[in-house]
Amino acid sequence: MSWPLLLSCSLVAAAHVVAGGVLLRARLAVPTGALLVGAGLTGLLSVWLLGREHPSLVAAPLLILAGMVLLPAALWAYPVPRWRGAVDFTLAVCLVGPGLVAALSSQDVGVVATMGLVAALALLMQTWWRLEQDAAGQRRALLWMGLATASAALTGVLAVFLLAEPWGRTLGVAPLVLVPLAMVVGVARPEVIDVRGLVVQVVVLGLVGAAYLAYFVGAVSTFEVLGGEPASPAVTAALGLVGALAWHPTAVVLRGVIDRLLFGDRPDPLRAARTAAGRMGDDPALALEAVCDALVLPYAEVRADGVALVSAGVEVTQCRSLPLALAGGAPGELVVGLRAGDLRLSAQDEQVLRLLAPLLAQTLRVRALALDLQVSRSQVVTGVAEERRRLRRDLHDGLGPTLSGMAFSVDAARNALRTDPEVTDRLLLDLRADASDTVTEIRRIVEGLRPPSLDEFGLVRALRQRSTVLRRADGTLVTVHVAAPQALPPLPAAVEVAAYRIVVEALTNVARHSTGARAWVRIGVSGPSLLLEVSDDGTSAAAWRPGVGLTSMLERVDEVGGTLVWSDEGQPSRVTAVLPLPSPSPE
Repeated sequence: MSWPLLLSCSLVAAAHVVAGGVLLRARLAVPTGALLVGAGLTGLLSVWLLGREHPSLVAAPLLILAGMVLLPAALWAYPVPRWRGAVDFTLAVCLVGPGLVAALSSQDVGVVATMGLVAALALLMQTWWRLEQDAAGQRRALLWMGLATASAALTGVLAVFLLAEPWGRTLGVAPLVLVPLAMVVGVARPEVIDVRGLVVQVVVLGLVGAAYLAYFVGAVSTFEVLGGEPASPAVTAALGLVGALAWHPTAVVLRGVIDRLLFGDRPDPLRAARTAAGRMGDDPALALEAVCDALVLPYAEVRADGVALVSAGVEVTQCRSLPLALAGGAPGELVVGLRAGDLRLSAQDEQVLRLLAPLLAQTLRVRALALDLQVSRSQVVTGVAEERRRLRRDLHDGLGPTLSGMAFSVDAARNALRTDPEVTDRLLLDLRADASDTVTEIRRIVEGLRPPSLDEFGLVRALRQRSTVLRRADGTLVTVHVAAPQALPPLPAAVEVAAYRIVVEALTNVARHSTGARAWVRIGVSGPSLLLEVSDDGTSAAAWRPGVGLTSMLERVDEVGGTLVWSDEGQPSRVTAVLPLPSPSPE
């Protein structure tokens, strides 16, 4: 055995030891790691024995044991040993048995070659069977192993066919270094690249390359037989050029065939669009799953500003993106993973995705609205709890002690009724004052909940009544004109209270900050909204700042989902509010 071949075998054996050690250290595919280490050490021992001046008789059997028994056993156990039935048992025997026979007959080259062919066919069947039966993660690891094995075999055959000895066999063995390395990648980092696309490319390259060589050798041989003389360089180049022109279209056709054979059919675009549209609901994740299932895509996600909002499937390396308009016109993108063997999205796939993109955007909008609704409900619940707490505090700290004091005053008046009428009279006067204060406190609490004038007069008359007593700090009366339709539609209680509080607070700001003597309140209805506007004819000494009054108006508007705009900037002040009204119920 020549030294280049011994060196090549040593590198391959060392690669198996290193790869097996990595698997054992990481506790990944431990049986495979142990077998790879055993195969590598046995191979190194056999190479050392073959490289001696007088090779040992056990060197060749040891090399066969490493390459045709331990290595196939490692491939059988990768990534997880499978021993579930007669098929697994048969494949294991067909993988390991030929190596044992070859090791016992190491001097017979014919037996060794035949057993190697049987083991190769068994390995092919084993890989195919595991790809059909194993889980998705194990299938990806098997694809890495199969890709490396097929690449090494293809490269080795070409090297032996094209190169003279000793470099033919030397470079034919060297690619086997890829096999243990790919096995480590397959269990440690299988997602580093889309291995399915590489498998398709390698298979297509091998088939097209073999077809080209067969065509070229056959065409040259046929020309020489028919012409009776060796082909000239010009004729050889012309035949090679004809084959080269057919390379690309042949590769395209084979890529589609191999892709469908290995990974299934592609969907019909119109049927895929109908299927995905029919399955989309109000959950963006389920909508993306429907897109992936309908178009047989491995992965899909929606991004905004580079951040993934929702995703479905298993992320792959090769992806393509399409623009997607999100809620409010915000820019986003729909990112989809390419199927195995695809280098880009087909025109039909892009058309289907563009049809489905608005539905996805609408689904995201629905989810955003649902989240907003949850936030609003949380705010409402919080507001109700705070209002209950305020009422409890007012009743407990205000009315409670006052009523208790009144009860004690009644007891004291009864005790002094016959003995000291003057004390009784004084106690009754105090009791009368406490009762008046209690009535005032009750009115304040009721006013905080809902102004009684709203129930008594309605929104417009209640505002007119309240505006009659509007005065500035110097006591000057502010004339308020209230303009409103003859009849307003029925207003929800929350909208009615919010409108009343906003107008009253705006008028209070006019009295406090404006120099005008007149103010106008305009109430109207535009579509599904109640419009409020409060203005005056004066100017303010300084621009309004969002203090307690404006903050209160903003809170009232937010409670009912409306909008508020105010302005002064040295001009007559103006406050405009838009409060949404519920749609009328269908008859």
